[in-house]
Amino acid sequence: MDDDAPDLRRGGPFSGHAAPPRAGRRAEGSPRAAGPGRAEGAAERIAVLVQSVQPGERLGTKEELRTLCEVSVGTFNEALRLLQARGLVTVRPGPGGGLFSARQTPMVRLGNSVLALDAQEADVADAVRIRDALDPLLIEDALWHASPADIAGLREHLTAMERAVAEADPVAFVHANWRLHAAIAAISPNTLLGSLYTGLLDLIEGHTLSVLPAGEQPLNEYIAHRHTLHRDLVDALDRRDRDEAMRLIREHNTTFTAGDGPRGTV
Repeated sequence: MDDDAPDLRRGGPFSGHAAPPRAGRRAEGSPRAAGPGRAEGAAERIAVLVQSVQPGERLGTKEELRTLCEVSVGTFNEALRLLQARGLVTVRPGPGGGLFSARQTPMVRLGNSVLALDAQEADVADAVRIRDALDPLLIEDALWHASPADIAGLREHLTAMERAVAEADPVAFVHANWRLHAAIAAISPNTLLGSLYTGLLDLIEGHTLSVLPAGEQPLNEYIAHRHTLHRDLVDALDRRDRDEAMRLIREHNTTFTAGDGPRGTV
């Protein structure tokens, strides 16, 4: 964090500091830049603050943080959307409310530490939410239409996921997982549903610029758990056990939701 940046962690952002430059102007007096770069810059500045506090700690009010970032209300709202999509902050209304450092789950750390996304990261978060909403429809279709050959194909993807767990490779795990979900979508006779779903997967994968080393090894425990969940889901499809399959897909899409942030991609 900049040495001159106000402390937003205790009671208010400007205790013991001079007031910052007026919103709408840069500190050196040049006109404020516009466009997505301003929102990304504001999001990055607040992300630095998040790294300096404990999970769940208050960062400040929305207005205090907007003033600190020297951006318009609209630009700050877009920055806030980016921060929430990344699972970095939560917003609480009312007295004592404001922005708080999020308590990040392993899924959020996987998304933030392992997958480097481009400037459309917020669009990826929306795609994940829609994909999750479509999952139960595809599971219903798979229960009715999966052939023994289809189930065998799903198990091949599970084997790839298991291998990634054994090799502690969360990146390979994520890609194998996407292929498993695409294979489940391919079972559906509803071509519109399958096309929409695979299009969402393509969007998620297409905006993944690069893959970085995982920063925290507990992620391997997480992907091991997710492998087990997907294995049990395929077993339920094989048995035509609707109740168990629907229970598992609900667990798949809700267990690792972080605060107000998006669900994960695996």
